[in-house]
Amino acid sequence: MNTELLGIIVTYFITLGIGILLGKYLAKVFAGDKVWTDFMNPLEKVIYRLSGIKPNEQMTWKQHMKALITINALWLVYGFFALIFQDKLPLNPAGNPGQSPDLAFNTVISFVVNCNLQHYSGETGVTYFTQHFVIMFLQFVSAATGIAAAVVLFKAFRDKTTTQLGNFWYFFVRSITRCLLPLSFIIGLILAFNGTPAGYEGNDQYVSLQGDTVNVARGPAAGMIAIKHLGTNGGGWFGVNSSHPLENPNYITNMTEVIAQVIIPIALVFALGIFIRRKKFALVVFSIMTLGMLLLLIPSVLSETGGNPAIEQMGISQATGAMEGKEVRIGPAATAYWSTVTTIISTGSVNSMHDSAMPLTGMYQLLAMMTNCFYGGNGVGILNYFVFIIIAVFISGLMVGRTPEFMGHKVEAREVKIASLIALLHPFIILAGTALTAYANVHIGGEGWGMKPSEWLNNPGFHGFSEMLYENTSAAANNGSGFEGLGDNNVFINIVTGFVLILGRFLPIIGPVAIAGMLAQKKYIPEAAGTLRTDTFTFGFMTLAVILIIAALAFFPALTLGPIAEYFTLAK
Repeated sequence: MNTELLGIIVTYFITLGIGILLGKYLAKVFAGDKVWTDFMNPLEKVIYRLSGIKPNEQMTWKQHMKALITINALWLVYGFFALIFQDKLPLNPAGNPGQSPDLAFNTVISFVVNCNLQHYSGETGVTYFTQHFVIMFLQFVSAATGIAAAVVLFKAFRDKTTTQLGNFWYFFVRSITRCLLPLSFIIGLILAFNGTPAGYEGNDQYVSLQGDTVNVARGPAAGMIAIKHLGTNGGGWFGVNSSHPLENPNYITNMTEVIAQVIIPIALVFALGIFIRRKKFALVVFSIMTLGMLLLLIPSVLSETGGNPAIEQMGISQATGAMEGKEVRIGPAATAYWSTVTTIISTGSVNSMHDSAMPLTGMYQLLAMMTNCFYGGNGVGILNYFVFIIIAVFISGLMVGRTPEFMGHKVEAREVKIASLIALLHPFIILAGTALTAYANVHIGGEGWGMKPSEWLNNPGFHGFSEMLYENTSAAANNGSGFEGLGDNNVFINIVTGFVLILGRFLPIIGPVAIAGMLAQKKYIPEAAGTLRTDTFTFGFMTLAVILIIAALAFFPALTLGPIAEYFTLAK
């Protein structure tokens, strides 16, 4: 156990070291300074020329959002038809069929919004062609979309008063060429040299010791797995994601993949401080995010290494902890670390079955997605946290009797209303989606939805409710992991979560960028003796309190009906 805990500590500090260095690098990349990847300049110029992009043309926040939404809509249409007709496209050695319209609708939305909620099984649900030119393509561009949106916020607070917030396409292209591509190449090499498939052969076969003939899916998996983690995407090449021995062969690949998930979200926090020349502010934000992670990580590790209370009551020793649904080569401690990281960040990849986690661990996974701002996904983590900063600034201003200010700009009613709406949108779509799913499970009869609703749940009662709550929480948080006891590939859940995915992605991007753009236009007010400082740990804890209070008020009743109630049935 001590070795497992040491593995977690070493993994995190390697992540932190890489994240700090990467943050310094990204600040220079988006500021247009000279960096070692300037050899990418010719490629970028070709992209700009072919696309008709003028990278030096400045945009307002509205123009940024218009570009973002337009290009995402185009990807949505392209991916939808490619998935439906994938059986007629090349690179399909396994002969996988095309997806149904409702499944293709859910799948393409999920990957466009950086969620990767997979209602299909990876190796049988898509082909090599769509893995490459739909899934992997969207994993790159959706991650770059989030990073580009975050850089707009950076630009808004770098200059005192401005409407010129850089060029979306410049930020977008550089996110790929200067960050995602080179890092994915390195990660892919590590995975390939440790046993992850990287070729184009079809399925292999072997005869097991029992005499059964077993088909083993292969394919160019290493590259896809690299960007799925680096881009905080999460969709697996194989159906069981990184609990598959070819997707995650050993402890080295496990460390590599979990480090890859976190380095860009951490790096962007430090990049923010360097870019806007407020390093202390970035340190406060990073510290509060890390504290939030630890509040979820430590009890998760204790819950999983402590074993199952029901088995303990039977007098059966659990020296290795709760092992149901986990890989022996990884262990419960490293699994708990992965499950925390993958849910505080919108990656959603798994190295175990979350449905088998202890009830309280499941609650912490849910809370990680419900708060959705402790590091968070690429770019969107900072945007989500910024919403709570604005609310905290407003409340703090009222408490001290001053007009709320942030970075030298007055925070007025319009900004606070937008922040409040975005903060309340997240719990609304989660709880509304869960309510619809629960209602349909009880009241909708027949097989018109692809399967009988009564067949959706493998587990009735409290855990069944947790499965429905987790599905909608994962969709709203752009996460993609699931309590897989839920039969989610049916028309009803595909459509409901499809709309949850869209709302949970784009409104929380548009809202913070709009606030930042409107604040940047206002007259700059120099700091004075009475200015509320936002780069202190006192203000940081105020922001944390706002996050926790909103999460508690919104989600505690639902958590009581699910994982908390299940915990007490095991602990009785």
